Amino acid sequence: MVKTNNTPQKQVHSLFDRVAPKYDQMNNLITLGLHRHWRAETIKKLNVKKGDFALDLCCGTGDLTLDLAQSVGPSGHVVALDLSTEMLKLAKKKIRAARLADRVTFVAGDSMQLPFETNYFDLVTIGFGLRNVPDADQVLGEMVRVLRPGGQAACLETSQPQQPLIRLGWEGYFHIVPLMAKLTGSRYQDYDYLQKTTKAFVSVQKLAEMFAAAGLDKVQYSLFTFGAGALHIGRKHFK
Repeated sequence: MVKTNNTPQKQVHSLFDRVAPKYDQMNNLITLGLHRHWRAETIKKLNVKKGDFALDLCCGTGDLTLDLAQSVGPSGHVVALDLSTEMLKLAKKKIRAARLADRVTFVAGDSMQLPFETNYFDLVTIGFGLRNVPDADQVLGEMVRVLRPGGQAACLETSQPQQPLIRLGWEGYFHIVPLMAKLTGSRYQDYDYLQKTTKAFVSVQKLAEMFAAAGLDKVQYSLFTFGAGALHIGRKHFK
């Protein structure tokens, strides 16, 4: 078991409810706007097909959900799940504005105990959320359980650049993110927590091993922006 986050889940839930109104603004600051490119590459590498049935965990304000909904087309469907009701409210507005509400279902729920049947989805994604769950192994296990055999699981996360100078600059930037958050009227402590979970998250190699241990094969990962972001993809075993 990999304890990715020792903060009580109720506190994490409350934090994301608090940061929801300014989450998109701060996400742009935290990733220097690069998250858009990372998501586009994620959709491309997943080769999402029209008619696919997808699940987006820790959907937040719905950016990846929106990308998936556009990709699966009117014959497909996306289920978007998050613990934070405030995040879900914003995600629903985003999906309605894009006129895609007919192909997205929102669920308030826990990614560690998914309320779905086994072998249910063609694709399961989690974007910028795995580092904030209490037990990443349990979440990966649930992702694999609800996937149909041959289906894909994907995790998009911030990561740690491996080149020493770039890593030093990236870590330095992350240290000032809480200060920038404070200037926008957000709580310093909330974004201090978020930068700490990013820094403490497992390495890309370790996460690949966790994917394999959860029952995924053909596990691959791609690094974005010198390793500041990472995408892991694996397929559920055929039995």
